Amino acid sequence: MYEQILPDLYRIIIPLPNSPLKDLNSYVIKAADRNLIIDTGFNRDVCFRAMEEGLRDLDIDLNKTDFMLTHMHSDHTGLVSRLFTDSSKVYFSRIDSSVFNENIDWQAMLDYALQNGFQLEELVKAVESHPGFKYSPKKIPEFTFLDDGSIIEIGDFQLKCILTPGHTEGHICLYEEEKQLFFSGDHVLYDITPHIESWSYETNSLKNYMESLDKVRNLPVKLVLPGHRNLFTGLAGRIDELKKHHENRAKEVLEVLGVNTMGAYDIAGGMTWDIECENWEQFPTTQKWFAVGEALAHLLYLEDQGRIKRHKGEKTDTFSAP
Repeated sequence: MYEQILPDLYRIIIPLPNSPLKDLNSYVIKAADRNLIIDTGFNRDVCFRAMEEGLRDLDIDLNKTDFMLTHMHSDHTGLVSRLFTDSSKVYFSRIDSSVFNENIDWQAMLDYALQNGFQLEELVKAVESHPGFKYSPKKIPEFTFLDDGSIIEIGDFQLKCILTPGHTEGHICLYEEEKQLFFSGDHVLYDITPHIESWSYETNSLKNYMESLDKVRNLPVKLVLPGHRNLFTGLAGRIDELKKHHENRAKEVLEVLGVNTMGAYDIAGGMTWDIECENWEQFPTTQKWFAVGEALAHLLYLEDQGRIKRHKGEKTDTFSAP
């Protein structure tokens, strides 16, 4: 199944079972000599079947097809390992490509989680159930690296790469200036709010995200094609809503903290979340991982602004009013 958006531009909706995201928008640009698929879905059979059906209905020859991955998360990259051929180019962020480096130090991120309140047993469960570990590509292609300003030409589409760090450090959006199309990946979504998390004190993800929103706010855009849910118009208005949302979340963090000195794990437990659980203890472990990561993004954002202080602890770091 597919949906035609414009001449030579289509959307295949890839289901993401057991994910609050529900599905992924995979975009297909057809051209006489080469095709381009933007984002792919998890490395799961259910995703592969949906993609296979859509490509068959569109009469897409994978031997004449290239791929563009907006960022490293497995719901966008996972299936590429089952789709690319020897003739395919796989365009990918130079920055985000490091996640597929066998030498990457995952232990540093786990140590950081422990330092911010996770218990070891809970952390093991979080890692084992994390979709990024379960559904990532099993065969890594040779990437054609993208940087800010890179151009991908496919048919009569000229796609300019815009580096938009925040959701990931190397997230890339695509802008088609003549057609005024903006492929926003997970940078700007309409029906839901992009997840912003920090898993290193060296990366102020929320500050980067807010600056990246400003970077694209005033682009002349007729249609936004996001990674999830509905297509939409009114890019600037949606960006203003997202910025206000995160300022409100930062205020909520300050309210939870109050006059106390607390760790990120406990602060996340005091925040409001759109999940059907009566209390923090009932949260699925994977959702706790995402919640603490989001809380940390807002805490580091507030620390950078001088609105809170961070205290290094022997086992657990804490935060307080300055």
